[in-house]
Amino acid sequence: MWLDQADGFAEIFKGYLPYYLLVVFPIFIIISPVNPVAASHEFSVYRMQQYDLHTVPHGCRAASFNLEGRSLSSWSSSRHCVVARIQDISVEQFLEIRSKAGALILVLPKNETMMTSEEIQHMQLLETAMAQQEINIPVYFAQWLPEFEDILKDLQHSFITDEKSATALQAMMKTVSSNGYQISVSATSPQKMDSKPVTIHGKLVGRFGTTQTIVIAAHYDSFAMIPELATGADSNASGAVAILELARIFSRLYSSAAVRGGPTIVFVLTSVGHSLNYFSAKKWLEEQLDSTDTTLLQDVAFAMCLDSISSGPLTMHVSKPPKPGTAAHSVRGRLRSPLTHKKINLADEALAWQHERFSIRRMPAFTLSSLQSHKDPSRITVLDAPSESSLKNLVTNIGTIARALASHIYNLTDEENDEDSLLYDDALGVDELAVKNWYYYLASQSRSPQVVTTSSPNAGVTGALERAMSRYMEMSVSAHAVDKREPEYALYSPTRAMLNIYSVKPAIFELVLTAAIVAYLALVYGALQLFPTFYKHYAGFVANKHKEQ
Repeated sequence: MWLDQADGFAEIFKGYLPYYLLVVFPIFIIISPVNPVAASHEFSVYRMQQYDLHTVPHGCRAASFNLEGRSLSSWSSSRHCVVARIQDISVEQFLEIRSKAGALILVLPKNETMMTSEEIQHMQLLETAMAQQEINIPVYFAQWLPEFEDILKDLQHSFITDEKSATALQAMMKTVSSNGYQISVSATSPQKMDSKPVTIHGKLVGRFGTTQTIVIAAHYDSFAMIPELATGADSNASGAVAILELARIFSRLYSSAAVRGGPTIVFVLTSVGHSLNYFSAKKWLEEQLDSTDTTLLQDVAFAMCLDSISSGPLTMHVSKPPKPGTAAHSVRGRLRSPLTHKKINLADEALAWQHERFSIRRMPAFTLSSLQSHKDPSRITVLDAPSESSLKNLVTNIGTIARALASHIYNLTDEENDEDSLLYDDALGVDELAVKNWYYYLASQSRSPQVVTTSSPNAGVTGALERAMSRYMEMSVSAHAVDKREPEYALYSPTRAMLNIYSVKPAIFELVLTAAIVAYLALVYGALQLFPTFYKHYAGFVANKHKEQ
């Protein structure tokens, strides 16, 4: 009887059990507590700036990649995508990654307002270094998220290089036991964008018989290494807001013939600024000066450009110091601001300030700015955000500029009668609420050239500014064409993409796992083949033992 049961039990193992295992194992895998969704992540990321200036390439030239993710301390070849916090990477590390790695992903700070002054300076220095380089690998920026923080921690602790391991076996075992990430971005190849920069301009006509003109200009775009995050509060939302407020103030004065000033005031907002060599201002000046149909700029007393005026007191930047007795010298004396003199160097790739476009056309011109140098890194950073202190500076500086202009136009001094004092106090008062609303509105969205020069002139920021200015004067919008044969600049898309991160094991883990599975299956197969023989011997041993008893 024992032998019969042994034969039947053995037949189960020998005939059907292997097939049962093929069904049971997948069921165990399906009901396992591991969540496969946690092994895959998808993020929206921003591509680094890419543009050409005078056919010289700048910025990131690639878009797609599919590489293994590594940390700053563990990457080693072009097969790796380096993932790091932007505040952790140095300029030297960036230059090495740029030349040897396969891709770079930088995670932006969790809270920019909590950064120390050293961290801000470090990040601005890195942005400046990146702006000066042509980069052949894909570079993307990601907003901070808890999932990204977990991935960064895994990458920092998962991979141990051979140099940091005591033996080769230890390095292999640590590599096998570690978790890795496969990172990919599927984006279209970089393509030139159809850029159509515009200039918004209008004028308040002076008293009859007067032909002298004062030009007040500013660019309203912003530049940063991340086009999608180029919100530029100081550079140059502040200049655009100042143009709007000055237009409102002087439109009230010029609305009455009794107090209308002598010179005509022309207000100009250009859509391309220092990042692309003030292309819009250049084209607008060509239209106004080289055309026989216009008389707008026949007799320019001076051109005053406003750039980054919310970070502190004003400085007057000039290409040629104004001579005594000229209108520009009169305004400088009324502003009481320090003077910085820098000659125009046409050999440079880009001009320093917007007033240089006017100076090249032999017009007296200067730029008012809170910055001491055109190379200040705050002009090209994503950290250029609004604040209560900057808003206060902006209101103060707008008031200062308005008073200096009015005192020049009406030839007023500090020792004036009560009627003139009322002119200062009432007509020149700054609408702080309007300044605040426009300042935060412009600083809340991207105004990169990729955005403001590719949208419709009647839409977005351009349309909003044109409608606001049209409340004070008749406005005109001039569209400028970029020469396709010899373009002065070119912008490229895409500016954002979807990043996919998959949690994976290293390739060596698959080899070790395959060897372990083969060994396990061989062991199981051998056990199943030998089990009937073993069971017969065991049953015979038990039967003989019972007979002896």
